[in-house]
Amino acid sequence: MVDLYSWPDILSTLLERRDLSVSESTWAMRQVMSGSATPSQLAGFLIALRAKGETVDEIVGFRDAILEAALPLPVNPAVLDIVGTGGDRFGTVNVSTMAAIVAAASGVPVVKHGNKAASSSSGSSDVLSALGIDLTLSPEAVAETLDKAGITFAFASAFHPGFRHAGATRAELGVPTVFNFLGPLCNPARAEANAVGVAHLDRVPLITGVFRTRGATALVFRGDDGLDELTTTGHSRLWEVSRGDIHEHDLDPRDLGIPLAQISDLLGGEPADNALVVHRVLNGEAGPVRDIVLLNAAAGIVAYRLFQDAAQAQRPILDRLAEARDSAADAVDSGAAASTLARWVEATQSATIGGARRGDSVKP
Repeated sequence: MVDLYSWPDILSTLLERRDLSVSESTWAMRQVMSGSATPSQLAGFLIALRAKGETVDEIVGFRDAILEAALPLPVNPAVLDIVGTGGDRFGTVNVSTMAAIVAAASGVPVVKHGNKAASSSSGSSDVLSALGIDLTLSPEAVAETLDKAGITFAFASAFHPGFRHAGATRAELGVPTVFNFLGPLCNPARAEANAVGVAHLDRVPLITGVFRTRGATALVFRGDDGLDELTTTGHSRLWEVSRGDIHEHDLDPRDLGIPLAQISDLLGGEPADNALVVHRVLNGEAGPVRDIVLLNAAAGIVAYRLFQDAAQAQRPILDRLAEARDSAADAVDSGAAASTLARWVEATQSATIGGARRGDSVKP
């Protein structure tokens, strides 16, 4: 079968500063994911695309091709993902990882998508490994972990093997490309509820546009300090996506009774250091880290409740965040969050013992 498109066509379109269609974008990313694109073609594509500026249709096409090539994850998509784009370069503790555990302990099923650190010392997979969670599980064991613990982790580099074809070129280019913010949009669970932190303001319309296009529910947010979290150092902007509508909110943590923090209060370190912080927060330690974790867990809970009932969008966002923050605090103070982490570790370790590592044949 003859391809409808070619690299000269795609590159000429971009160099003329014309946008790609969804189908053109899907074709290009299929070439990348399959390893058919040469390093020169890929480098030219990524640089020309960045120079032109990406569109929602292009991101939708890229996402479709990436998910098409992903290992299937056999879970119900009625789950929550809490994730950040990374790239804020502050090196904070693993806020979204702790928020995901707290949300799960509050009764929300969570499939967290993440990868190794790109711009900090400890990404989500790094700290989870330090906590004792086995990340080498087969897709079936990842799904089984969700059933056992109420939370599981989809390791991006494992579920998206096609990413490896772009790794060397991206490293040699040394500049941000479209791959830097595609991750939060490509959870193989195809989560219907999403809480996504975005470090760069110009990427927000692309991410909200993709969620609106695919009909998913999402809270997308960015701290005015540049954090890819709902921040506690000052105001955050929050975009609520539901049933094709987008509503923007401004959030001052003091309106929820949260005292302002300093960035220095939130800085992390190596994975082992951040793992100790996780244990301290889940065991009830008060302070700025607990405050930001509960706030971001609340965002995830609000997103999931909005997915369950779109009419929630008619209620004041502060009321919904306050209720969800109380649920998150109860999950920590009751010991449910610490227990959820313990169950998660045990579930992955027992799956490993049972021979369910990625690449193993799982016996019926």
